[in-house]
Amino acid sequence: MSTVLQVSRLSKSFQQLQAVKEVSFSVQAGEAFGLLGPNGAGKSTTIGMITGLLRPDVGEVFVCGEKMALDAHRTKQYLGYVPQEVALYPDLTARENLMFWGRLYGLSGTHLQARVAAVLELVGLADRAGHRVATYSGGMKRRINIAAALLHEPRLLVMDEPTVGIDAQSRSHILETVKELNRQGLTIVYTSHYMEEVELLCDRVAIMDQGSIIALGTVAELRQIVGEESQITMQLQNWQADLADQLLALPTVTRVTAQGGGLAIASSNPSLALGSIASVFAEHDVIMRSVEITEPTLETVFLHLTGRALRD
Repeated sequence: MSTVLQVSRLSKSFQQLQAVKEVSFSVQAGEAFGLLGPNGAGKSTTIGMITGLLRPDVGEVFVCGEKMALDAHRTKQYLGYVPQEVALYPDLTARENLMFWGRLYGLSGTHLQARVAAVLELVGLADRAGHRVATYSGGMKRRINIAAALLHEPRLLVMDEPTVGIDAQSRSHILETVKELNRQGLTIVYTSHYMEEVELLCDRVAIMDQGSIIALGTVAELRQIVGEESQITMQLQNWQADLADQLLALPTVTRVTAQGGGLAIASSNPSLALGSIASVFAEHDVIMRSVEITEPTLETVFLHLTGRALRD
């Protein structure tokens, strides 16, 4: 299996802020690779360097064996890039937008027309192709954004938070489109702070926090970091912070973390732990307003590694 993307020791600072710190990973042909982390983790800066939009202070990027640079026109031809912000002209129709972007990729004539028709069909907007983009919903605009990135049939599709701020129906359509593209063999780098999207789409995942990769592997490998722990999430009334030590002293509780208006409690045996936790709460008049038990997820892994939830 060939390496489509090689990222080596990327670092980038903006004045006093070091946004990315020695990030390294590789992506193989046909793989869906996820960059997961909270807002501000350094994902978008990393993507900017991968796509040649930002020059790294240190480090190198190779796409299909060629070194990326800001002026690496041929190397960028291998890439399709879906940015966070919609990059479309609102007064043009979807078809006119795609014809414009296709010409920038060097496409023309019947080949360009065929590619525009194909990507419109792929994103499910062929019937709205003649409508101005200004009339589209946010989700539809993002789908045309994806279509534009696919016009020149790239070998690597880089997607930076493509589902932020859209309705559930459009989000579902985008996720299914990404899955289908990957099934067809397209290599994908997908960034998100939605762990459920990354778990659904990606073969391997790099978890980023504060500019660094803190864990990398398959979803199964990352879950093994927390072993067989489950997470008990509680919304509480009358919670007292000094009770955390009492909970940690319970034999089946391994971690207690404040989360919003309640607690996230890691436990190897949540059913047994709940009885002991309820006893502690009863002694101190703490009321459990809601309780949810979840099996280990990438959210659990991030919480275990950082002591914070992904959306904190």
